[in-house]
Order: sequence, then C-alpha cells, then structure tokens
Amino acid sequence: MNTDRQDPHAHPIALPTLSDEAVVEIRNFIEHVLDQFDIHYAAQVRRFYEDRAEHNMVRPTQPAADDDNPPF
Repeated sequence: MNTDRQDPHAHPIALPTLSDEAVVEIRNFIEHVLDQFDIHYAAQVRRFYEDRAEHNMVRPTQPAADDDNPPF
C-alpha cells in the first residue's frame, strides 16, 4: 500500500488511495489507450495543429521601395 502523503489540493477530483502496483497498472493502461488513440488519430491531430499554426503565423510585410531613404 502506498504510504506517501499526497497534497490534497493537487487534484481537482477525489482519487482513492491505491497500492503502488495498482497505480502502475492503471497508468500503464492509460498510456496504452493514449498510444492507441494517437496512432489512430495522429493525422487528424497533426492537421488540426498545422491548420491553426498557419493562421497564427506573422507574415513579413514588404517594405515600400524608397530609394531616397536608406534603411539605416
């Protein structure tokens, strides 16, 4: 049984006290589910972030050609 003290304010939901073995098994299961989710939906997740990155890019503006005014 895990005897480490947990900060009661660290979790927004009440979590039960679990044995070390149970915690590791649950974490491994969640990691496996997340891996499977990522494999299945990877293209969609990548597309989502790429689409938004394009909209947020700041594109350089072309300075007006002014031969009488040097850049420095």
